[in-house]
Amino acid sequence: MLHFPKWKIALVLVICLLGAIYAAPNLIDRSVVEKAPSWMSFQRINLGLDLRGGSHLLLEVDLDTVVRERLESVVDLARTELRKERIGYTDLGVSGENVVFRLRETGEADKAMALLRDADGDLVIDQSDGRIVANLRESALTARKQAAIEQSIEIVRRRIDETGTREPTIQRQGEDRILVQLPGVDDPERIKALLGQTAKMVFRLVDSRNSLGEALAGRVPPGSALLPSDEVGADGRPTQMYLVERRVMVSGDTLVDAQPTFNNGEPVVSFRFDSVGAKRFADTTAENVNRPFAIVLDDKVISAPVIREPILGGSGIISGSFSAQEAQDLALLLRAGALPAPLTVLEERTVGPGLGADSIAAGEAAAVLGLILVIIFMVLAYGLFGVIANIALLVNLILIVAALSVLQATLTLPGIAGIVLTIGMAVDANVLVFERMREEAKNGRPPVSAIDAGYSRAISTIVDANLTTFIAALLLFIFGSGPIRGFAVTLSIGLVTSMFTAIMVTRLIVVLWLRRSRPKTLPI
Repeated sequence: MLHFPKWKIALVLVICLLGAIYAAPNLIDRSVVEKAPSWMSFQRINLGLDLRGGSHLLLEVDLDTVVRERLESVVDLARTELRKERIGYTDLGVSGENVVFRLRETGEADKAMALLRDADGDLVIDQSDGRIVANLRESALTARKQAAIEQSIEIVRRRIDETGTREPTIQRQGEDRILVQLPGVDDPERIKALLGQTAKMVFRLVDSRNSLGEALAGRVPPGSALLPSDEVGADGRPTQMYLVERRVMVSGDTLVDAQPTFNNGEPVVSFRFDSVGAKRFADTTAENVNRPFAIVLDDKVISAPVIREPILGGSGIISGSFSAQEAQDLALLLRAGALPAPLTVLEERTVGPGLGADSIAAGEAAAVLGLILVIIFMVLAYGLFGVIANIALLVNLILIVAALSVLQATLTLPGIAGIVLTIGMAVDANVLVFERMREEAKNGRPPVSAIDAGYSRAISTIVDANLTTFIAALLLFIFGSGPIRGFAVTLSIGLVTSMFTAIMVTRLIVVLWLRRSRPKTLPI
């Protein structure tokens, strides 16, 4: 027992020292941390929404738009395939959740139906007297909606991460909703603006062959669309309208980067395509020199510059009446990618920092009270060995705070509850060891032998008890969400640190005491 290897002593001291260093920023005044030299990289614990305050948003994904876009793609497919086979049709379009059209020759119904089935295996097609009705299979619709929800969550996460928000909570809720919690964000208006844009960018040619005036009068030619500019006047109406071709020349999903920058002293957004997008962009600009090229974002024309020469580098700039913040936000949206469907804010709450301060005070009071009661109990029950256990308990708390700082885990009110629970559980291992020591001492064994037996025979029980609790905490983290995961994190960290302090720290202190005092009996 008196033999405690030097490498173990060094390990315990190094871990305790590192714990003190990483825990210090959370235990001293914030102003002291902020005045520290830049080379001292202090990290503080991230506080959750219930402690720090922040914003709570409940978003709804417009799945009807997802279905509508899928049906519109079926319309485009049907138009292409029917024209390819020279099958005459009229009234092609979307009606409810169906794609419908009427054949000019009813005898071509079987041919048209077989053509569409081969072109899209997700279609269920019926016909009556030359009227074709096509809709999507239920399984295809479900898969499409599921993919839209998952993609929306990922895009929301990217956009929020780009703003620098620490430890946001983003998770699915119900069939078509997304829960977003943003600790430390008191004004969610910018976040709402970023999430409220679909950010679907495409490049289309301006239709210069047809009259804009006739389109404004309601006679929009087939294959073209009338789109407003993104600039609005004092009356809230678009300052300009554009007649653009429906055909998408280059899609924004081939963008690989977008950054805010300046051109001639004005904020602009520079963009860069991948290899596929770069080739399409080069081919389009080479074939359409001296034609205006519309940059369309969410069905609004940002700008429509004239192509002066082929653009072969796969990059370009988007200019407009941007402020520096607007250019930065647009670049952020383009980098993060387009949402598959619009998002609607169903619920919005702001948790003030005052409520968070009250929660922290209540949690601190509970932790301090629990700590004091445990310290008193251990001293009364085990005397000197209780004091040693209390020293290890304080080290344990410092290591928990340090681990939360290093991992940059978010501390929530349930997380504080996990720490309070850990305070009680941290001395369990010492209680098992000390009780074993008492039994051995009562059986007449000398102090060294009794202490050695206490540690060696209780170790398996300690490991088993903590391992089963750790497995339960791990399952809570995997299958839980929000507050439950916060509780599981602090509980798991506390279990690991309490085992270290019980097995290593207290044993080291006991060994040093034995070497110094050489007692005849155990004061336990």
